[in-house]
Amino acid sequence: MRSKVGVVASLVICGTFAVSASLLGQAQAPAGNGRQGGAGAQGGARQGGAGTTDPLGGVGALGQSVKRPPAPTGPVPRLPDGGVDLSGLWVGGGPTGDIEREGGLKPGALDAIMTPAAKKIYASRKEEDNPHYQCLPMGIPRSTPYPFRMVQTPTHKKATHLFILQEGNIHSYRQVFMDGRKHPAELDPTWWGHSIGRWEGDTLVIDTVGFNDKSWFDNKGHPHTEQLHTIERWTRVDEGHMNVEVTMEDPGAYTQPFTVRFTARLTGLPGDELMEYICQENNQYGIAQGYKPSDK
Repeated sequence: MRSKVGVVASLVICGTFAVSASLLGQAQAPAGNGRQGGAGAQGGARQGGAGTTDPLGGVGALGQSVKRPPAPTGPVPRLPDGGVDLSGLWVGGGPTGDIEREGGLKPGALDAIMTPAAKKIYASRKEEDNPHYQCLPMGIPRSTPYPFRMVQTPTHKKATHLFILQEGNIHSYRQVFMDGRKHPAELDPTWWGHSIGRWEGDTLVIDTVGFNDKSWFDNKGHPHTEQLHTIERWTRVDEGHMNVEVTMEDPGAYTQPFTVRFTARLTGLPGDELMEYICQENNQYGIAQGYKPSDK
């Protein structure tokens, strides 16, 4: 009897968390390779060159889904100095299930330019080994079903730093140096690398090197090495939508650079904020914990 009560209580707690997360989570991308788990079908409405667009902004987590109003389409907000204001609570803007499909590439495009060593790694990966399911940082350019906030500081004059705060994925954050510095000559490899940013007109350009080789580009397990070099171009096209273009060069894993494109959108409701999210290294959720998309 005691074990039955424990099971029921666990299901109630998990169900409550899932519904709460989906109310604030990002727009759900269409299911792709069947390798999506963790926080459910991860992706974003209006996301990806080849993805579908959900004008109502469907969001989902752990099999739950709700509808959100469309993101606003007013003019691009600006700071006192006239620069683009990137603040707001955003969802989407990166791949989750399949970087090729969601990023506007043809099926098999990355396989065709993958090095023999990378192909061997890719073939050996199993979805339950996804580091994202072990509560480890997701890396670039990956996204989650949960919101993120971009913070520029200071705002009354030229920014020296930009921070990207993630709700999901262990509350990760990225630090982008906007003060004109260069990459250090020597870097210890990290999940997010070392990022420096600059403005080209109204487009934020982020140049990142110094990655470790542990993150996956998507749930399918597309790999990269420590030679990865990314250049992101973030362009806020109106009040509620941001185009994200990422060019990736990694001679250790791919024989030529490639570019993927996504769209982030505001969550769509005033008053939305980042919420507490508990996911520490070696915790397990989603497929790693036994959840399967077929369990929905």
